This record gives sequence, structure tokens and C-alpha cells, in this order.
Amino acid sequence: MMTTTELQPDVEAGSVRGLIRRRPLTTFFILTNLLSWLGWLPYILSRNGLGVWDYGFPELLGTSQFAGVLPGAFLGPIGSALLVTIVTEGRSGLRIWVGRLWRWRVHWQWYAITLLGVPAAMLVTGFVFSGGRINAPSLTALGLYVPLLLVQLLTTGLAEEPGWRDFALPRLQQRFGALGAAMLLGPLWAIWHLPLFLTEWGGWPEAHWTRPVAFIIFCLAFNVVMSWVFNRTGQSLPLSMLMHVSVNTFASIIWTETFPAITEVMVLPATAIGAVVAAVAIIVATGGQLGHVPAGAEEAVREGVG
Repeated sequence: MMTTTELQPDVEAGSVRGLIRRRPLTTFFILTNLLSWLGWLPYILSRNGLGVWDYGFPELLGTSQFAGVLPGAFLGPIGSALLVTIVTEGRSGLRIWVGRLWRWRVHWQWYAITLLGVPAAMLVTGFVFSGGRINAPSLTALGLYVPLLLVQLLTTGLAEEPGWRDFALPRLQQRFGALGAAMLLGPLWAIWHLPLFLTEWGGWPEAHWTRPVAFIIFCLAFNVVMSWVFNRTGQSLPLSMLMHVSVNTFASIIWTETFPAITEVMVLPATAIGAVVAAVAIIVATGGQLGHVPAGAEEAVREGVG
């Protein structure tokens, strides 16, 4: 006759907790999409989207995205990562997960790359696609840049990066290597966004079909850049968040004023091509390693950490 202790592993193996522990990454990706898409459903159905629901989300700072997008964003990546980490790794795993969020002590060059390098790269990309037609941004746009960057850091950056980079990327790299992980995470990151193309966020209803296609290409390429920064900074989440929101902030404030010759249809294809060029350069320069240090060697080689 089997004892209670002998039965416990079989009971847990067939439970939800046991399933999550066996498939933490799969659980994370499924939960992230499910929770975010459910959270975005009212926004998609509202007048800000398909118009099925006769309600318009209030605007904050000139956009309805804070009220319509952020609830689903915070439910998804960060919420799923927190839940799966607690179930699979307990307090020790939670300390590691939260610990990356406080890794601000990084060599100054990485702050320069994220805060200045991203706008510089986007300026070069815009200059090429505008045929050299470039305007100086207004003082208002320049004055709003840093405040909006901070807002984006505490909203978009905090909602997404603890899930995609903090939780998923290290586990994917452990299984598939740096380049394989980047190639997997990029499309998954893009797919998570796709329902938003049925809303104002994605330009609905005027957006051209090339917009989501270009966005998927952008996510795949830019995720390579993000993975490289994450690895080279000793897995610093604040630097990943800054890299992410630097692109968002420049695109939403500076791009239109600086490159009026680039039509809205061409904005995402242009940024996607720019990201592809940067990704290829990083892959070639690092031999596909993207600055990744194999498990067990992190303490021996902490490139970029001050």
C-alpha cells in the first residue's frame, strides 16, 4: 500500500502546478497572450477599434492608449512572469527575477547606447528614407522627450520587459543559445501585439496590410539588439527598458516633425529595415553569441557592468 508521501509526486504531476513546473515557458507565453488579449478586448470592440461597442476610451496626453492598452499590457507579460516564477521557483527565483530590475550599476557606455545611440540610429534611418530631407524638431517636442521617456519607462517598459527579457530570454538562451532564443522570442513578442492592429494603436481602420508585416520584422530584428544589450549589461532590466522605450519615444515625438517627407505607410517599413541592419551587424560582430555568457560563467565574465 502506497503512503501519502509516495503518492504526492503523482498528484502534483497531474495538477496545474505540476504542469506549470514542467512547461514554464509554454505557460508564460500562453498566459501572456490570453490575459493581455482579454484585457484588450474592450478596447478592440470600442469606438477606438472595431466600433462594436459604442464607447470611446478617454484620452490622456493626447492618446487613448494609456486607458485602452496598459491594463492588458500589465496583465500579460509582467503578471504571467510573476505567477510562473512563484509557482516554479519560489522565493529564490523571485529574488533573481526582481533583482534584474534593480541592476542600474552598468557602465556609462550602455546608457549612451540606449539613450543616444537609438535616436542616432533612427535619425540615420529617417535621413536615408526621406531622401535627405530633414527638419529640426520643435522646442516643444524636445522639451517633451525626456518626460515622455520616463512615462514610457514606467508604463510600457515596466509592463513588458520583466516578462519578455527578464523571465523568457534567460530561459530561452539556456535551451537554444543566444541567437536561437532571439529568433524565437522576436516573433512571439510581435504576435502578442497583433490584436492591437484592430485599434487606434495600429492605425485601424486606415492602416495598410504591410504595417503588421513590417512590425513583425521589426520585432524579430530589434529583439536581437535587445538581447545583445541585455546580455552585455549583465542582464540589466533597466537598460532593456530604456532601449525599448527610446524607440517608442523617438517614434512618437521626434520622427514626424523631423521627417515629414516619410509617409505614415513607410514609417514601420523604414524602422524595420533599420533594425534589420543593426541586428545583422551585431550578429556578425558577435559571431551570433549576442554577448551571451553560458550558465556558470556569468560571474567570471561580466562584460559591460560597472
